[in-house]
Formats: sequence, structure tokens, C-alpha cells
Amino acid sequence: MKLSGKAKLSYALGAVGKDMVYMLSASYVLYYFQDLLGVSAIAMGIILMAARVFDAFNDPIMGVIVAKTKTRWGKFRPWLLIGTLTNAVVLVLMFAAPPAMDARGLVAYAAVTYILWGVTYTMMDIPYWSMIPAFTEGGKERENLTTLARTSAGVGSAIITIVTMLLVPALGRMFAGESAGAKMIEIVGFKYFSLLVAALFVLFTVLTCINVKEKSTAEMKTVSVGQMFKALIQNDQAMTVTVAIVLINCSIYITSNLVIYFFKYDFGTTGWNDAYVLFNMFGGAIQVLSMMAFYPLLRKKFNSLQIFYICLGMAMAGYAALLALAFTNMSSVYLLFIPAFFIFAANGMLTVITTVFLANTVDYGDLKNGRRDESVIFSMQTFVVKLASGVAALVASICLSVNHLQSGTEVSEADKLVDWSLGVASSAKVGLRMTMTIIPVAGLFVALFWFKKRFTLTETRMNEINHALEERDSAK
Repeated sequence: MKLSGKAKLSYALGAVGKDMVYMLSASYVLYYFQDLLGVSAIAMGIILMAARVFDAFNDPIMGVIVAKTKTRWGKFRPWLLIGTLTNAVVLVLMFAAPPAMDARGLVAYAAVTYILWGVTYTMMDIPYWSMIPAFTEGGKERENLTTLARTSAGVGSAIITIVTMLLVPALGRMFAGESAGAKMIEIVGFKYFSLLVAALFVLFTVLTCINVKEKSTAEMKTVSVGQMFKALIQNDQAMTVTVAIVLINCSIYITSNLVIYFFKYDFGTTGWNDAYVLFNMFGGAIQVLSMMAFYPLLRKKFNSLQIFYICLGMAMAGYAALLALAFTNMSSVYLLFIPAFFIFAANGMLTVITTVFLANTVDYGDLKNGRRDESVIFSMQTFVVKLASGVAALVASICLSVNHLQSGTEVSEADKLVDWSLGVASSAKVGLRMTMTIIPVAGLFVALFWFKKRFTLTETRMNEINHALEERDSAK
């Protein structure tokens, strides 16, 4: 029986809510604790990175727990709902830290809530992706649903990119009052914005649990860290795509972590938030359009591999333009729409393309090794995306610490190159610009070189593989 449109839509909404929560944490937890509450940038970087390393062991354990679960509602949906509810609560707690807490207390609070957030997110994320075989027939239906879910996750990320710093100040003024200081308005705003996101997250997951029905006989293959790496070693094309995903996501996440600091301390004026919101609204809209419209349009003239290289070139051109504009006397945020178009459009299409490539490596592995490692490969994708966000957060935190970028930080009198109107050293601005542009470009160049040298799954090759699989299956 084919999957209904209602079930597909509900599952896609689950991905939207899930990645709204993920993007809020990935892009703003560093800014919230480091810039608004004054936690050491290095301490935050270590916390964020350590949590991702912990996930390497936590994810497989959660997979085993889910696999052994037996209830009248199935094995996946109970954990999907439990994980969502607990993660929503922890998300709100994470963005509701008591501002009066001392430095050590805040570090401890950040560490405990962020690690708990990661544990509860895994509690929901593992069953979400693992349940696909429990309500699909396999083959193209399964791969198409996976692609739809990954695309919907990208939409969820884009929504957070667009609305966060539009709603945070508005909610802060509503609940803290117009007379509260700018920093307190943001602190209070994040608390209530996280509550709003958490509520939508729960709503979308409930719809998923209601409208997506598991097969009672569904089994789940649990995946250990050792199995992940063994599968990658035996499937060279999966390894190629996975490494490329790590490099691309690290590059993009470094910029997404630092762009708010760029607007606040470099581009910044008293109205920096308005410029930042405009930039993100434009970029987020372009990201959604790229997944929904640009990619299908380009696909009519180019194959997926060609579009992949086009996207890498677009992203690098965008970063080069951003760096060039940063060293001019920027007077309008609209000039920054030029690099934003290239970077956000490339990111949106790369999200779709890398998922398609991963699905193709499953067929390749089936022919080469005689087994379909779907669960292993897609579990690895989830892990490496988390790992990339941790590495990016660590790089961003080092940049902030070295350049002394933090709200209320005074500039050393020994630094002769100072913009006294903003209280930020010119050398710090240069360091910020270089970190958020040159390091990502270097990562993308390495991804391009790695992929071009090792990836072999062209459309012609995939047609051959699919034909060989059909012949093999028909001969059984």
C-alpha cells in the first residue's frame, strides 16, 4: 500500500519542527551564553564540542534502546514523543538561564542543559529517522521520503534563520518592558522565543505520531560506532560523501555562528539588529527557494554532480564577495544581499544534493557488498552533521576569545587601532572577517578536491548499478 499524502506531509512537518529546534541551538546557544550572559567563549566551545563527542556514544545506545522497545503504539513513536516533550522542556530551560548566576554557575548551567538537550534530542532524532522502514515499502518510495524529510528539515532551519532576531527583541520588549536594557531585552526574548519554538516542535511531532502508522512487525537494525566506520570503509563512495558533508557543514556553520557578531561588532550601528534581520530574511528565503525551485530548475539542464560543483563554486564566490565588501566602507545591508544570495542558495541545494548522493551510495553498497546499509549510512549522516556543528562552534569560540568579542568588553589601551565609537579593535574586526570567510572557503576547496578525486557515482554509473541490481534480483 502506497504512503498517503497525509502521512508524507505529517512526517515532513516533523522534520520542520525538529530542525527548527536544532538550528536554534546550533546557531544561537553560543551567542546567548557567551555574548549575553558573559560565559567564556573558550568554555562554551569546549562544552559544545564535548557534547558532540558524547553523541558518538549516546546515539548507538539510544538505537539499542529503541530497537528493544515493544509497545502497542510501536517501538518508534513512543520514543519520538517522549524525546520531543523532554527536549522541548530542556530547550526552554537552556534559554532561561538565571542572569544573576555567577560565572562558574553559568558555565555549569550551560554544560548541564546543553548536554541534556543533546541527549533528549537524540532520544527523538534516532527513532524519527529509523522509523522510515516501518511505514514505507522500500526502494524509491523510501528514498523519496528521506529526501523530502531532509528538504523539510532545511526549511525548518531556514525559518529559524529568518525569524529569530526579528521575534527575540519583540518578545523581549513585550515581557521585559521597553525600559529594560538592550541586553536584558534579548535575554528575555530568547526565553519566550524558545518557548514558542518548543510548542511548535511538540505540535508537529504529535501530528507525525498520529498520522504515521508503523507496521507492527517492523524491526530496527541497531548501529554501533564500529559498524558505522566499518560500513564507510567498505563503501568508498559513502565515505566520500560523508567527508564532503563534514567539510561543507563545518564551513557553513562557522559562518552561521559568527554572522551575528559581524553585524553587532563590525557592520554594527545602533540599529544593527534590523540589518541582521533583513540579511537573514533574505538569506532564509533564498535557501528555501533554492531547495524548492532553484534545484528543480537547474536539474532540467544539469545532472546532480554538475549542480554540486556549481553550488560549491557559488558558495566560494559568495564568501569572496563577503570578504571584499567587509573591507569597504559598508553603508547599506542591501550590498550584503549579493554574497548572501550565493551562500544561502548554495547551502539549500547542497542539502538536497548530498542526501541524493547518500541514497545512491546505498545502491552502490548493495551491489558491491551484497547488503543495503541504509540505517548505517543515514545514522552516520546524523552524527557527522552534529560533529560538524561542534567543530564549527569550537572554531567560532576560539575566534571570539582571541579577538575579545563580547558584549561589554573593553578594548585594551595598548591596541592602537581602535574604533572608539563601537569599542571594538580594528584588528578584532579583521580577525572576525577572516575566520568567517577564509576558513570556510578553505574547507570548501578541500571538499571540492576530495569529491572530484574520489566520487564516481555519475548518472551513467548509477543507471548501470540499478540495471545490475534489477538483473540480480530477478535472477533470485
